[in-house]
Amino acid sequence: MSQTPPPKTPPGDRIAKVIARAGLASRREAERLIEAGRVKVNGKVIDRAALNVTPKDKVEVDGRPLDAPEPPRLWLYHKPTGLVTTTRDEQGRETIFDALPEDLPRVMSVGRLDLNSEGLLLLTNDGGIKRKLELPSTGWVRKYKVRLKGRPKDETFAPLRDGLMVDGERFQPMQVALDRQQGANAWVTVAIREGKNREVRRAMEAVGLQVNRLIRLSYGPFQLGQLKPGEVLEIRPRVLRDQLGLEDEKAQAASQKPRKVQRRRR
Repeated sequence: MSQTPPPKTPPGDRIAKVIARAGLASRREAERLIEAGRVKVNGKVIDRAALNVTPKDKVEVDGRPLDAPEPPRLWLYHKPTGLVTTTRDEQGRETIFDALPEDLPRVMSVGRLDLNSEGLLLLTNDGGIKRKLELPSTGWVRKYKVRLKGRPKDETFAPLRDGLMVDGERFQPMQVALDRQQGANAWVTVAIREGKNREVRRAMEAVGLQVNRLIRLSYGPFQLGQLKPGEVLEIRPRVLRDQLGLEDEKAQAASQKPRKVQRRRR
């Protein structure tokens, strides 16, 4: 008895992804727009996100045609302290999105840096890039310069190098190098591969140390370098292609030169 062949995948991309790539909303927000009956495809209101569309389809949101999606792009952002990495804050605190340059398109952060942390934060307009960079399986090293209160010795960090349990959560082994003592504080360089919530701070607390400054220096191959607090720098399409494995035509469609964007006045 012959088996029924599996159904072919419809051409195109999911409608929510197309809306997100156009910079109008995140993928989840796009799904809510669809559920609310605010999206039309070829003149017909749709009520489900499980729909693929192609460039030939006419997509409208709230009666307006959807702009052509931007190519995937990635920016380096030097996050200052005092900003939260969320689109909205229930406590009314300023977010990174309040401080980003006005000419930047709609972007999403890759992971987070907490309120009191600073340094490199990656921004992208593409949900696929965001998910790829955040996957634990990617295993890219995040490197931090950390200032600690106290006078630790090199052996103080042995539990972190071995991997430890913190509040029932397992932290993978970290690379920790004691750089120098500066008065009542010590500077160390820490490298991790997971990026769990407040991982470095919690790990240091577990060995009796308090972090009073934390600066992310790098995320995988991407470096903070000389970027000043509040500045944004778009990376070259070649880096997108080489480091992220993007298709050549998508990478070539991105802007051809890195462009430093001045921070918005706060």
